[in-house]
Formats: sequence, C-alpha cells, structure tokens
Amino acid sequence: MKSENFKEKFKSFCQRVGKRNFIIAGAVVLIASAVILNFAVFANGKDDPGYDYDQSAGLNGTTPSTTASTTAPSEPSSDSYFSSVQVSRQRTRDEAIEVLQSVVDNQSSTETAKNEALAEINKLATVMENEANIETLIIAKGFEECVAVISGDSASIVVRSDGLIPAQISQINEIVYQQAGILPVNITIIER
Repeated sequence: MKSENFKEKFKSFCQRVGKRNFIIAGAVVLIASAVILNFAVFANGKDDPGYDYDQSAGLNGTTPSTTASTTAPSEPSSDSYFSSVQVSRQRTRDEAIEVLQSVVDNQSSTETAKNEALAEINKLATVMENEANIETLIIAKGFEECVAVISGDSASIVVRSDGLIPAQISQINEIVYQQAGILPVNITIIER
C-alpha cells in the first residue's frame, strides 16, 4: 500500500514538473560538471601538482606556508597548457550556451524553462566576463600567463610564475575579489 502511494505521488510530481524541465535540469548539471571536470583535469595533472596556497594561514599575520612546483617555461607542455585550457573551457561553454539557447528557441519549451535557460546564459556570460577581466588584470601585474576559473562562490587561478611571493598572492586575491566578489579564503592559486 505504501509503495503504491509513493508511486502515485512520484508520478504526479513528475507530471507537474514536466519532462522538459527534467531534461533542462539534467543538461545544466551535465554542463556544470563538464566545466568543473575540465578544469580539474587540466589544473591538477599528474605531471605537475601545481601550487596550492592556503589563504587562511596568512590571515593571522603569520607568514603563509606555500608549496611550489614549477615547470620550466621552455617545455612544450607548459607553453601549450594555458592556451589548451582556455580553448577547452571556451568550447565547453559554447556547447553549454548552445544547449541552453536551443531550449530558449524551442517553441514547445515552457515559459519557466525558457526563463531558467536565459538566466543560466546570463550567469555564464557574467562568469566569462569576470574570468576574462581577472586574467587581463593579473597579466597586467606582470605575470606571463593566467587562467581564471570561477565556479559558484570559489575561484581557481593558474599563473605562470617562478615563485609567488606574498605580495603577488595578495594582488591576485584583490583582483579576484574586486572583479567577482569572491573572498580570498575561497580562492585557490596554482602556480604552473
């Protein structure tokens, strides 16, 4: 009796929400997962564990503890790293926007689904603009290359450097906070 009642309630819920909304929600989850996975694969490759700065260590006035691992700038994998991450990130986002735009353009989509898709497109556009601004400003501070990836309330910044000093870390944190409003505790800086 309980399982039949549950099945009926679930069936009723599915009918109210609609198949299209489930498909849209699934597509958004898949797109977000692809962006995060893409960054994780490129930023944390086995050949270079990167640079991970614990910002909380520097908040109490003590010298932050850092571990750095650098790759020689002349290595081909290092030279192509930044451009391949940017191209891959752009391709993934273009695909995401294409899927969302198809929902907006589909005449059989509900108004709610269209509004959600438009909101997601606007959110992606804002994130892309913030990332581009962050990258440009960090490069303007003297870094050769930079890739910024914003995911919700956190950001990962990959810079080419021979060793970051606390002043550079502070500059990067300040730029990210000013452009995207992300607190330094939620910023991961990776040296490549």
